[in-house]
Amino acid sequence: MQQQNTTPGIVPLDQEHRTALPTREAAYHLNRKMQTMHIWACKENGPIRPTRINGRLAWLVTDIKRVLSGEIAQ
Repeated sequence: MQQQNTTPGIVPLDQEHRTALPTREAAYHLNRKMQTMHIWACKENGPIRPTRINGRLAWLVTDIKRVLSGEIAQ
């Protein structure tokens, strides 16, 4: 049985077709606050680093999946 997503606007990672996510969605999948994600980006000390697209943070789905699988320590 597949788990249903209860958060509106958030696509489960296994169904995600985009290559990068905005901070809000990345934070949701990693179970972190947006503030934590912003600190990781600013200090460049988190387990993953975002790319910047037109001044906005974009978190690679492949990086998020690697963190969740345990390849990268949180």
